[in-house]
Amino acid sequence: MRFRTKLKRPVSSENCNRKIKGVHMINPTRRLFLKQVALTGTAFYVPRLSIAQQNWQVQTVAGTGVAGYEFEGRDGLIATETPVNNPYGVVVGPGDSLYFCEVDTGRTRKLNLTTNRLTTIAGNGEKGFSSESRNPLQTSFNAPHEIRWDEQGNLYIVERDSHSVRRIAARTGLVTTLAGNGEPGDSGDGRPAVLAQLNRPHSIAFDSDGNLLICDIGNHRLRIVDRESGFIRTLSGTGERTQTPDNAPLEGTPLLGPRSIDTDPDGNAYLVLREGNAIYQIDIKGNRLQRIAGTGEQGYTGDGGPAIDCTFNGPKGIAYSRQDHSLYIVDTENHVIRRLALSTGIIDTVLGNGERGNGSDGNPLNCETDRPHGVCVHEGIVYVTDSESHRVRAISGLM
Repeated sequence: MRFRTKLKRPVSSENCNRKIKGVHMINPTRRLFLKQVALTGTAFYVPRLSIAQQNWQVQTVAGTGVAGYEFEGRDGLIATETPVNNPYGVVVGPGDSLYFCEVDTGRTRKLNLTTNRLTTIAGNGEKGFSSESRNPLQTSFNAPHEIRWDEQGNLYIVERDSHSVRRIAARTGLVTTLAGNGEPGDSGDGRPAVLAQLNRPHSIAFDSDGNLLICDIGNHRLRIVDRESGFIRTLSGTGERTQTPDNAPLEGTPLLGPRSIDTDPDGNAYLVLREGNAIYQIDIKGNRLQRIAGTGEQGYTGDGGPAIDCTFNGPKGIAYSRQDHSLYIVDTENHVIRRLALSTGIIDTVLGNGERGNGSDGNPLNCETDRPHGVCVHEGIVYVTDSESHRVRAISGLM
């Protein structure tokens, strides 16, 4: 498939710093084929897509592109006709439904992937914190950033501005606090997690033993809550805002902005450093971390080459895919989703063109996004929260 459009994505060139009719090429590593067309002096390109890329499609599955909220009732509303408000964390949970949290309203929403109807399962739309509640829909949540389900069907919500992780019990709907006392701070290691202080936690994930990992980004620490005892400790990070080395033991090593985390079935964890502009693989039981993507410099380069040499700009989300053994990385300030194939170490872009906007469905490499934050993979589909476009999008054809 060939198509012609205004120059929005970077173009490779022998002189990658030159301008073509006033258009600056920001990322020379993209291999595109430029054709100049004499139409009002504007440069156009005709990208040569691979056969695989020609099958890629993106579509909106929730949201209208305008922030808002409509009461859905028990039966829900058609998701693509219903506004959502700054969606962040996204995950597939019970009933093969898609769940995402809204950072501005505090709500957690459920998208039934069979009926395409949207309902709210937690949050009253008001910001606040209470240690316990018996009705999730009447409970206030304060800037939830990410959600996770455990094997028993309990829902965990990490709240940036309440400095806590809360749990909604599957059987009773009881809302309790698992970690954090609601006040910002850096304390509590070796004690019950509910008594500890966190500082603007952003992300959570379960390791292979069922322990809860917490990206305590304000403290530049990765913390872990023991499944059996409920006690918390620091797994990595010193509290210092210092560059993270390429290969080091977990203990005593600084973490520069631990923003997002996911795990694989083999016991590895994958950590996104927001300020560090890099991705690290963590061997929890081996007590090691190693940089696998990003140089630490800010930028948008490296597609088609080794991820270790690429650059990011404030990455804020990550998901491991069992189906293709890849990591899907939300490169938020570049407004793109990138894929790191763990079998080859090669990175590429699968959504976005590097420009900020509220793009149209269709070719994902032509679709502008607006500061996406969340990503998850389910049955070969990559789901993305396009946060400031107020949409949830789905990319198909990648696997």
